[in-house]
Amino acid sequence: MCRHLGYVGPPVSVGEMLGAGTHSLVRQSWAPKEMRGGGTINADGFGVAWRSSGRWSRYRSAQPLWSDPAVPEVLADVASGSIVAAVRSATEGMPVERSATAPFVGDGWAFSHNGVVRGWPDTLAPLASELPVADLLRLESPTDSATLWQLLRHALGVQTPEAAVTALVTTVAREAPGSRLNLLLSGGDELWATAWDHALYARVDDTSALIASEPLDDSDGWQPVPDRHLVGARPGHLILTPLEMGDP
Repeated sequence: MCRHLGYVGPPVSVGEMLGAGTHSLVRQSWAPKEMRGGGTINADGFGVAWRSSGRWSRYRSAQPLWSDPAVPEVLADVASGSIVAAVRSATEGMPVERSATAPFVGDGWAFSHNGVVRGWPDTLAPLASELPVADLLRLESPTDSATLWQLLRHALGVQTPEAAVTALVTTVAREAPGSRLNLLLSGGDELWATAWDHALYARVDDTSALIASEPLDDSDGWQPVPDRHLVGARPGHLILTPLEMGDP
């Protein structure tokens, strides 16, 4: 079911962010605490995106996070004030490959999905059929997460992040009951995330905002996000909004 995090604040080492805290994302790759029945480890690859000079750069690997030498040897020397990272536990039947690993990036956004779309691909087919054919041809991998990203990316061209994320989650939840839809989106200065049948936490102060599947340490300030809520976070600002299914 994966684990992910998003950070906005003063520039920090990308590699150090992956290993920050007593329960870091590195540790969550082999000893997660709140998978809630969605697997036991997250060893099917990892990825991290960071924003620099107005654009997102990205590193992804099909290796487990703990075993990739690029983390201490390369990413430790990269600094950014906007980071999105994820470790992957692949859903049965979906490929284990670098291109299937979040974050997905494009058009100024970085995106991650922690969860599963039940009944994929059939349940997403009606939504995907509304996309331009060119968008479908740009899918990075035949997975539910890559499809969600393409749907969201298309919506972001005409909607605010809050509206686009809300509409996607509630529509997919209606079309594919029982799905786990923890989405994480960053535009560089702000984070948007959803808690939908999976764990999520936020820690925000005057200088930084951090959203993560699980607290990275035991420090004060971590706030659990209630289920079926949208999170908007930036330094000094945290807002939680209930997500309601509504009518089709």
